[in-house]
Amino acid sequence: MNNAPITLGIIGGSGVYQFEGLSHVETLELDTPFGRPSSPVVIGSIAGKRVAFLARHGIGHFISPSEVNYRANIYAFKALGVNRIVSISACGSLRDDYAPGDIVVPDQLVDFTRLRARSFFGEGLVAHIGVADPFCSDLSAKLLSAVNQAGAVAHRGGTLITIEGPRFSTRAESNLFRSWGMSIIGMTACPEAFLAREAQMCYATMAHVTDYDVWHVSEEAVSVDMVLRTLLKNTAAAQKAVVNLVKGLFDTEPDCSCAHTLESAIITAPGHIPPETRQKLALLVEKTIQP
Repeated sequence: MNNAPITLGIIGGSGVYQFEGLSHVETLELDTPFGRPSSPVVIGSIAGKRVAFLARHGIGHFISPSEVNYRANIYAFKALGVNRIVSISACGSLRDDYAPGDIVVPDQLVDFTRLRARSFFGEGLVAHIGVADPFCSDLSAKLLSAVNQAGAVAHRGGTLITIEGPRFSTRAESNLFRSWGMSIIGMTACPEAFLAREAQMCYATMAHVTDYDVWHVSEEAVSVDMVLRTLLKNTAAAQKAVVNLVKGLFDTEPDCSCAHTLESAIITAPGHIPPETRQKLALLVEKTIQP
C-alpha cells in the first residue's frame, strides 16, 4: 500500500458512486469502532496526488439518508490520514436564482434531522464543539474556484437545511423553509459536517441543484428521475472541479482552525474518562487529552 499522504477525501452522494480518472487505484475494505463504512474506500491518484473516495449511499444506492453510517464514514477517512473532505451532494433549490444545473458551495447549515447519531462523543467523554461556521471557509473558497474553472454556474454562500428524508418535502414545508431564509435543501449534510469538525477535518460541500423542491408552482415537482437526470449532466463538471481542486491543494496539514477544534471542546476531566471510551476514541483525542 502506498503510504504517501492523502490530499483529499471525496464523499459521493446520489448518482455519484465512483470517480473516474483515478490512476494507481486500490480498494480498501475497512472497519471502525462505529461499524463499517457505506462502501469500500477507493484510493487513487489525481495529478500525482492521492485521493480517497467513498460512496455515501453504497455502491448501487441501497442506503437511505437516515441509515448512512456517518460516523463510520468519517472515522474511516480519519484513520487513513485524510484531513480535508469534499461532499458531492444533490440538493433542491429554495430560491429563484439558484437554478437546476447550478452548483452551490454553501456557508451555513441547519439541522432538521431527528433520527441520526450526531456525535462521536458520549459514553463518559463529553465534548461541545464550536460550529458557528460549519463549513471550512478556506476549503470552500478553494472549491468554489475549482468549480468556476470547470465552467459550471457556481454560487458561493447560502444556507443548506438538512431534512430527515427519505421522502421529499410537502409544499407547506418547502414554503416554511423559504420563509426561514433557507437557500437549498438536502438530506445528508447533517451530521456529516459536524462529525468532520469533531474529527478536526476540513469539510466543504459541492451541492448540485437538481430541482426547485416543490415550492415553485410553475416548475415540475421534484422526483428521483429529475434528480438523476440533472446529476448525470453535472457529473463531468463535478469531476473536473475535483481535479482542479486537488491540483491546488498541498499535502501538508491545512492552515485553519478546523484542525484545532477539540482543544477548546472537551470538558470531561481526563481522570474521569472510562478507559474503554478513551481507547475507542483514541484516534480522535489522543493528541488533545493529556495523560
